[in-house]
Amino acid sequence: MRMVRRFLQYSLDHQCPVKALFADTMKFQNIRVTSIDGDQVSFLRPGRKKPITMNIEEILSASYARGDDGDTLKYAESPKEDL
Repeated sequence: MRMVRRFLQYSLDHQCPVKALFADTMKFQNIRVTSIDGDQVSFLRPGRKKPITMNIEEILSASYARGDDGDTLKYAESPKEDL
């Protein structure tokens, strides 16, 4: 469960999608987390404008979305050199 929370936090911090396995459908879907409040998570699914809120325990697994390698340095600003 701790790894699921870490991937959800990664999505929230970097505003990027992650792949999540839901207990109710047993299917993977890409989501983008909009908020985490205790044991509740709010997220957007592709093509949806209204966030969905559910318990984190209802997400069985999470991982990087396709094409994401987890390199967080690409989100950091590069230092500007004085010329």
